[in-house]
Amino acid sequence: MQAMLKLDIKIRAAQAADLPALIGVDAIAQRDPARRRMLGEAIAAQSCWLAEAEEALGYGILDRSFFQQRFIPLLMVTETARGRGVASALMAEFERRCAGDKLFTSANESNLPMRRLLDKLGFRESGRIDNLDDGDPELVFMKRAARPAG
Repeated sequence: MQAMLKLDIKIRAAQAADLPALIGVDAIAQRDPARRRMLGEAIAAQSCWLAEAEEALGYGILDRSFFQQRFIPLLMVTETARGRGVASALMAEFERRCAGDKLFTSANESNLPMRRLLDKLGFRESGRIDNLDDGDPELVFMKRAARPAG
């Protein structure tokens, strides 16, 4: 099996013109108008970040929707770019943007790839929310973002 090459990933604030590309990354947004509206609102609020190389590879949202704390409510990577550093690049950008602050996110207990990524990046489990998705608790994670050197 051949190793997947890392990509030359650029992270930038998503713009209104990027909405079709974000929808293309997100299978749920392709079929759910509420998800598309949420993406448009995140872009307008300047809380959505696009990861791209020659095309859109993923996106993430960083806001303060969790008890006024920095929170990543959504991180999405295209199937073909998974395992190639896209999620890690987005998370590094979010950590840089909240240097010194607590950074929270969550994942379903069943979402093992995200849980492995969070563990690798130094996030620690901080709580559990039952009854959002039947039989699949939402786990909350936290990391104190590093302060820049200097």
